[in-house]
Amino acid sequence: MTARVDCVALDAKDAIAPLRDEFMLNEHEIYLDGNSLGPVSRAVAARVNEVINDEWGRGLVRGWNESGWMEMPTRVGDRLAPLIGAQPGEVLVADTLTFLLAKIIGGALDLRKDRSVVLTDVANFHSDLYIVRAMAARAGRPITVKAIERSAIESELNDDVALVMLTHVDFRSGEMLDLKGITTKVHDAGALMLWDLAHSAGAVPLDVTGANADFAAGCGYKYLNGGPGSPAFLYVRKSWQGLLENPLPGWLGHARPFDFELDYEPAEGMQAFVTSSPSIVALAALDGALDVWDRASMDQVRAKSLQLTDLFIELVEARLPGVFEIVTPRDHAKRGSQVALRHPDSYGIIQALLQRGVIGDFRDPDIARFGFTPLYLRFVDVFDAVEILVDVMKGESYRDAEFAVRNAVT
Repeated sequence: MTARVDCVALDAKDAIAPLRDEFMLNEHEIYLDGNSLGPVSRAVAARVNEVINDEWGRGLVRGWNESGWMEMPTRVGDRLAPLIGAQPGEVLVADTLTFLLAKIIGGALDLRKDRSVVLTDVANFHSDLYIVRAMAARAGRPITVKAIERSAIESELNDDVALVMLTHVDFRSGEMLDLKGITTKVHDAGALMLWDLAHSAGAVPLDVTGANADFAAGCGYKYLNGGPGSPAFLYVRKSWQGLLENPLPGWLGHARPFDFELDYEPAEGMQAFVTSSPSIVALAALDGALDVWDRASMDQVRAKSLQLTDLFIELVEARLPGVFEIVTPRDHAKRGSQVALRHPDSYGIIQALLQRGVIGDFRDPDIARFGFTPLYLRFVDVFDAVEILVDVMKGESYRDAEFAVRNAVT
């Protein structure tokens, strides 16, 4: 079994270990929840202060022209594009993930008016299921949304399927799907492919260009560390731009927004998917958060991610044999950057860990979820977290009465 001294040695030779200093972390805590909300980086604080103190504070309304606020959704999109394997001019940052999914779903259904079925995963994130059903109900024609087991996607593909919407990395288990393989099968059936990359962007290498993906969207507050409620990103392959229509058009997506025309004419490119005024302060936070990616490659991040998750699984199995079911795939090709442990008392376990300074989260009904973010997480952190988990389990502190009632956010 890997010892703590081995973890110290791994940290000493870790090429991206210095990036930890870029984040404002509480040294007495071990943060294993970056898959839910990333921590603040020093670059975020600096960029937000620049906007508040200089661009907004001194420039006031002049900031729209002098500080380039109007271009921020596409400029920040171009900064983010390499992290998902997109090309310049294919990514927009605006709104939230659910709103961006609504725009793609509505536009995609109009592109396949001769088809009447949308396929999605029954275990998909609930907000994704809510919005696809809502958009289907407003499509102007009968649309059937089939939420099925992801293993049955291929058998369900036929000439009726207009769109397939899947989450690339499952939010509960951390299972990662085959981006290129599934996209190819969907295209072979004549359908369009929409990927939710919320738990993938900044966590695993992505190549939407190589996969020939049609559309994708993801959030900025998890592995990208853009802050709570950070703007989301939208990917539309260049060949679909000008064809895919924004079903939620707004004045800043107009070709000439300050002509104040009554009839809508979409702008060129990704600008057409802007609806209303962007949140400049929030965009600035994500803009600053992307600075760290100038010093790390996704290959480095992925290699360390697999080492960290392998270490966690090894230590849990060695120190707590038979206590947890590890539901995250062992196969590297099928694993995101998290590990999910199943236990009937998972909520209490997470709460007991929180009291001891190890921060993970709980997902109903019985998943204790731990995210591994290589930009700031150390190997010794993983070792120490498991030591505390062992103490919690052996002392049964998770059974304390105070954990019988769940918090609003789990």
